[in-house]
Amino acid sequence: MKFTAQQIADILEGEIIGDPEITVSRLSKIEEGTKGSLTFLSNPKYQQFLYTTKASITIVNKDFIPEKEIDTTLVKVADAYASFTKLLEFYNQVKNNKEGREQPHFIAESATIGTQEYIGAFAYIGENVRIGNRVKIYPNVYIGDNVTIGDDCTVFAGATINSETVIGNHCSIDAASVLGADGFGFAPTEDGSYKKVPQTGNVVLEDHVSVGVGTTIDRATMGSTRIGEGVKLDNQIQIAHNVEIGKHTVIAAQTGVAGSTKIGAFCMIGGQVGISGHLVIEDHVSIQGKSGVIKNVKAKQIVKGNPAIGSDTYYKSYAHFKNLPTMAATVRQLEKEIKKHRNE
Repeated sequence: MKFTAQQIADILEGEIIGDPEITVSRLSKIEEGTKGSLTFLSNPKYQQFLYTTKASITIVNKDFIPEKEIDTTLVKVADAYASFTKLLEFYNQVKNNKEGREQPHFIAESATIGTQEYIGAFAYIGENVRIGNRVKIYPNVYIGDNVTIGDDCTVFAGATINSETVIGNHCSIDAASVLGADGFGFAPTEDGSYKKVPQTGNVVLEDHVSVGVGTTIDRATMGSTRIGEGVKLDNQIQIAHNVEIGKHTVIAAQTGVAGSTKIGAFCMIGGQVGISGHLVIEDHVSIQGKSGVIKNVKAKQIVKGNPAIGSDTYYKSYAHFKNLPTMAATVRQLEKEIKKHRNE
């Protein structure tokens, strides 16, 4: 896809300084710009690259005045960063604006699909599936029986949506994610072996949920594993059976949440956090990266460490911890002095 400087200026309500007919077909960082690419400048510390960049078009703030000659066409806007973000969103909409049904694919006769859909090659859609309007199913996606998907959703290549899963409107399921696999339920037997406990529940995603690459959300043993409205899950996260996550909570990569834990709304959870099962984490909690949470957390707390404690307490404790070698040496010296005085 190619865009002229004039088209970009029209989208962003910007002013062109340079050639309005010059075209771009890709995006780049300003220091790596090449002919045919579009970039932006919002942070003054990158201004030096404006005079050397080979990018064909650069978006800048309206008050920017070049100090040297430039080769790039400028599009001046009120806020370069916000405008570039808007352009990225527009670019994604155009790029992902696919419709139609590629061959081969399989759609069960009992499945129903809304209008303006895209079904990629080798997609499988099972019995009694209900899919809304403007849904995009990319190649190699598996959608099991009795799944419901709302309007304006995207399921990227290779994702697996297992049976009975319910997905709301405006959701994004990224590549290789698995929703609705069996939870990790095994009961010990008298001989020390384990017997699988049937997982008969499902997974429910409310509206505007985003699920990252390779993230897994297990079906409930009974009832639902529920992901609330607006939740954003990063890549490679494990959400176990019967977990509930409140609205607009965000979780970074490689976090694991054990079964039946309830996480509140508007929480922020860092990367590589481990959360034990059957806990209650209340609203507006922040859990910093690599923490291990083994007990309930009250609302609006910030916790860190393993096991996680209040972040203020953690940093005070760490100040002492990092000084332990010096403190140990001081104690040994004091012991020598005491022993010496006792022997005198």
